[in-house]
Amino acid sequence: MYRVKDYINIDKEILSGNPVFRGTRVPIQTLFDHLEKGISLDEFLRDFPTVKKEQAIAVIEIASKILTSKNIEQLYETAA
Repeated sequence: MYRVKDYINIDKEILSGNPVFRGTRVPIQTLFDHLEKGISLDEFLRDFPTVKKEQAIAVIEIASKILTSKNIEQLYETAA
């Protein structure tokens, strides 16, 4: 099981509080933007060498668990 805080950092001093990969300044959104454009995970990792493959896979797994949760509506309302 992945713990969000082990892989994602949110700090208002780093990129105005946008979620980034822990230990980097790479926004989480960048990973999903790359994947949406059909760019492979390996290419994303080459573009952003400070992100470890384990981190990227963990973030994808975390997103998957959230989006397939039976409580997705409650999670969305909490986040909105």
